[in-house]
Amino acid sequence: MIVSFAFDRERELGYARDLGRAFGGALLFGLPLLMTMEMWWFGFVLEPWRLAVFLIVALPLLLGLAYYAGFSAEHRGLAHALLDTAVALAVGFLAAAATLSLLGVLEPGAPPRQIVGQLALQAVAGAMGALLAGRQLSGGKDDVGDEDQARYLGELFLMVAGALFLALNMAPTEEMILIAYKMTAVHAVALVLASLAIMHAVVYLVGFAGQEEQGRPVTAFVHYTLAGYGLVLLTALYVLWVFGRTDGHGLAETVDAMVVLGFPGALGAAAARLLV
Repeated sequence: MIVSFAFDRERELGYARDLGRAFGGALLFGLPLLMTMEMWWFGFVLEPWRLAVFLIVALPLLLGLAYYAGFSAEHRGLAHALLDTAVALAVGFLAAAATLSLLGVLEPGAPPRQIVGQLALQAVAGAMGALLAGRQLSGGKDDVGDEDQARYLGELFLMVAGALFLALNMAPTEEMILIAYKMTAVHAVALVLASLAIMHAVVYLVGFAGQEEQGRPVTAFVHYTLAGYGLVLLTALYVLWVFGRTDGHGLAETVDAMVVLGFPGALGAAAARLLV
């Protein structure tokens, strides 16, 4: 009985530690958005159906992150990934509610629609941070995540997740549209080339921790960097659509905005392959 009690106590303390990391990760990754005025505003002006699509699309993305980088290395598999996804969302909502209340953003007398909208937008980034916290905040003491890692499709998925995370930090701001408006065609082409170069260098060339070996340079560039950048641009388009940044704009303006948002998205995509 004593051995069983000690084991249960150790497991509970371990899970409490993982939850503490999750809250830390939710704040660390979500704080830039929590202190961004545009995110407060979009929380209550965004159409409910657009917000619903955003949350529905976020669920499989969070599930994938939970599978590859969940709270605990001891419990792997789809069932535990589902549980980790639910816990991460709860942590994201709680961290957002606590922070926005502390900052005075959540008004006690505000309509429920406004409060729910503000929290829902913020909770997704917080949940992503919570899921990544086990890997990033463990200090190397725990081997959190699925070491089988992603194979090809899984790595593409991780790039989408990384691109989405950084795109969420940039897309709500007016600066994205302003930069796209000021760019010329030369700027756009240069930004595409710079995004590809940075994306490839971060993963293969500059010696970051977790860097991958580049056995076949051309194959690696086509299969990972080029394909990943295509997914980054699609992710940028999706995020721009969520925030209504494509409404009333022509094809050229939309493509320019995708390229602008794809610049931080490419860095996020490359970093995701190293961090998770």
